[in-house]
Order: sequence, then C-alpha cells, then structure tokens
Amino acid sequence: MNEHIVKAYDRDLELLGRRIAEMGGLAEKMLADAMDALVTFDTALAKKVVECDARLDSLQREIEESAILTIARRQPLAVDLRECIAAIRISGDLERIGDLAKNIAKRAIKIAEAPRAPRAIVGLKSMNEVAAMQLTNALDAYAQRDVARAKDVWTNDADLDALEDSVFRDLLTFMMEDPRNISFCAHLLFCSKNLERVGDHTTNIAETVVYLVTGEAMPTERPRARTAGALDPGRADETP
Repeated sequence: MNEHIVKAYDRDLELLGRRIAEMGGLAEKMLADAMDALVTFDTALAKKVVECDARLDSLQREIEESAILTIARRQPLAVDLRECIAAIRISGDLERIGDLAKNIAKRAIKIAEAPRAPRAIVGLKSMNEVAAMQLTNALDAYAQRDVARAKDVWTNDADLDALEDSVFRDLLTFMMEDPRNISFCAHLLFCSKNLERVGDHTTNIAETVVYLVTGEAMPTERPRARTAGALDPGRADETP
C-alpha cells in the first residue's frame, strides 16, 4: 500500500472505532434509563428509551456497511481483518443490548399503574449494577485492547447468573406471599432475564476483544453459577 492508501485505511478503522464508542455510550445510557424508569415508574423516561432504539439500530447498520466496504476495498489481513470483523460483531451485540433495554422500558410502562411491591425490585437493581459494570468494562477492554480486562468480564458473567437465580427465588416468594403481586412480579421476572441476557451479550463483546487482539477464541463453555430448576421465561428479550 502507498502512504495515501494506508492513511485512508487508518481513517476507515478509526471511524469504525468511533462509531462503536458512540453505540456503546448509547447502549449504556439506554440500560441505565430503562432501569431508572422501572424503579421510579417513570413512563415518560421509559418511552424515551424506546425511542432511542432507532438510533442504535441505525448505528449498527452504518458500522456493518462500513466494515464490509472496508474489507472489500482494502482486502485487509490478520489483525486488520479482525478489526473489521470485531466491529461487526460488537455492533451486533450492542444492538441487542439496546433491544433488551428497550424491553425493560416497555415492562416499566406496563407496570406503572399495577399494584406495586417495591421490595421486589431490590434484586433487579443489584443485577443492573453488575450488568452495567460488566458492559463498561467490556467497552473499555475494546477501547484499550485490554485482553486481561476482557477475560475478567468473561469470568465474572457467572456472578450475574447467580444474581438472576437469587432474584427468581425472591420474586417467587413475593408472589406466594400475596397473589396481588403475581402480575407485577411476572413482569420483573422477564426484566431479570433481560438483564441476564445483557450479560451474555457483554460477554460476547469480551470474547470478541480477545479474538481481536490475540486471534484466538475463548473456550466454548462459559463459567456458570446457576441452580437447577430455575424458570426460564423463554425468549424474554422479546416484549410485544
């Protein structure tokens, strides 16, 4: 490559990185706002989260198109090719995290007028703190090409799984204590599953960072800390 082509290629990769950073910031804000809306029963804030999803989707499409064009024009090899592939993978995971935040916001709207059991949300707040920290660490690992931090995110996903099991047991107890809590807590069960899946997509990002830097894949089997028999509400990340 001549100098002009190398500079143009560097600009392509830099643009991909900036767009990933923008997507990451937006996904973090959507998740934070969705949980705030759930905790405070703020339907106006929840609706803003739902509206933000279109921008996240648009960014994901832009990143995918730019990465594919870069591959077609520059025909990169080794780490440069992995940069483009990583951008496509990470943008896809961030788009799904945005969808999960949007679904939590939709649940917040649905339960705003329902009988409330404020104690039932405490566990979800703990889950959100862990999920949000994991997401921040994964994005920082990508920005800094930090394999050690990415591997920490991968390992710590088990903590979020364990919290989900604890939240499930607590919500089941609230429902048994008072049948009036059943509808409210059922919505929260789906929110807890959404948060657990945020952790899954965050772990995907961490795995992509390791692949980007080293060219090697993480083990297929991830660390788990789940108890047998826990309810899986199915595809809880799809809220009508």
